[in-house]
Amino acid sequence: AQPLVRRSYRDPLETWGTNVMGMANVLEAARHQSSVSAIVAVTSDKCYENQEWVWGYREDESMGGHDPYSSSKGCAELAVAAYRNSFFSSSDSKNSIATARAGNVIGGGDWSADRLIPDAIKAFESNQILRIRNPMATRPWQHVLEPLAGYLILAQELYNQGSKYASGWNFGPGDKDNRSVKDVIDVMVECWGGSARWEKDGAEQPHEANLLKLDCSKARQCLGWMSRWSLETAIEKVVDWHKLFKSNADMRALCIAQIEDYVKS
Repeated sequence: AQPLVRRSYRDPLETWGTNVMGMANVLEAARHQSSVSAIVAVTSDKCYENQEWVWGYREDESMGGHDPYSSSKGCAELAVAAYRNSFFSSSDSKNSIATARAGNVIGGGDWSADRLIPDAIKAFESNQILRIRNPMATRPWQHVLEPLAGYLILAQELYNQGSKYASGWNFGPGDKDNRSVKDVIDVMVECWGGSARWEKDGAEQPHEANLLKLDCSKARQCLGWMSRWSLETAIEKVVDWHKLFKSNADMRALCIAQIEDYVKS
């Protein structure tokens, strides 16, 4: 996928080509393989037509998007729906397909440009001031292990029960972790310690949604999935990961240990 909003403004055709036709290419390959029984197509919480609502988007809300990235994810959802209805819904179909929409995912090992946590780590490691575009923007923050656990549960149910689970699914945090960028960075600064600090970037910025929230009651009720780690715990895990990475620790062992901590929580 092309996963970055600001990059989508710089290269919209790459974004649509990768996120829409890339998805279609994968689905086209899968429908010709009899060995494929369950497909979980991951898009984004930004696939929804953002209304700046204070309540969470449910899986049956309209697709859309102001920027090329968000639009491409809405288009990918439509492509999946068309493949499901055209090729994967007949009684003799061996394939079941669902889409998954996660919140703002964070975790160790993300070095992407123009992302809050990687930018913060880069600034703090070099003793620089982190500059924030929109401190009051609110997002559903979650550790990467949260949606991954949901995807695996969904894939298992698709494999076992097929079309009953062939639809869209939200995997996001609880309401208390739908937090502002400022809240996230304040927790990050506290966890990092030392000279970590931030300030607002006064430069003009391209449009991004201010308020985004997911309603994940469907996943809780139908899959038994729910968020396990608070925002504070998620950020602690990210900070631990990157500090140990800088000290040349065994990162495979650390990743396994964090997975085990998550499973036990």
